[in-house]
Amino acid sequence: MAQAILTITMPERNWIGQLSTAYPEATFQVLAALGDAESGFALVRITESNRSQVLEDVREHPQITAFTLLQRRDNEATVHVETAESLAPFSSGGSELPLEFPLEIVDGETTIEVTGTRDHLAGLAEQLEYSPVDYRIDEVHERLHESQLLSERQLEIVVTAVEEGYYDTPRRSSLTELAAHLGIAKSTCSETLHRAEGSIIKRFVDDVSQSDADDELEEHFATR
Repeated sequence: MAQAILTITMPERNWIGQLSTAYPEATFQVLAALGDAESGFALVRITESNRSQVLEDVREHPQITAFTLLQRRDNEATVHVETAESLAPFSSGGSELPLEFPLEIVDGETTIEVTGTRDHLAGLAEQLEYSPVDYRIDEVHERLHESQLLSERQLEIVVTAVEEGYYDTPRRSSLTELAAHLGIAKSTCSETLHRAEGSIIKRFVDDVSQSDADDELEEHFATR
């Protein structure tokens, strides 16, 4: 299975795109959604200091055909809405790719992860290519089994970082130089390294803990 990570700009005609742009400090977290190109149902958690006004604007938006406030606390509220237009900027059904919830929409943009076969991802790319949706592809990789520590791309960047002296003391290569050597954006390089380092550190801690546990178990049986 493969996984694609994309950042999508919600269409201006879409109610959640309009309102999240109008309230850029708000977070619209779509917990679940169902629908087609013409209508939809969604469970949405909204976080915003001006929560009451945002909720009123959602309730009064012309695309909202039904509105139910399910929960309200502090600066957060959860609502169920029915809409006259699909919530998603494109239908995942056409490419047979499931969207993974929750989706967070901030200032008109959402980052989504889509998982499927390579052929299905190719279908998604073709669908987006002929759609009016603005998007960028942040990452495409094989979805790894839990036993695999790093993706091929993460391993490539970590190995290059070591070879270029990024981890030397003092460093022989800065993050900017490393990104330029790899031909990728500095932010992408930083994020990929951060994820890889996190995986390596967590595995190291797990291995140390497991080793200590094994030693204790061996000592326990040695005293029997």
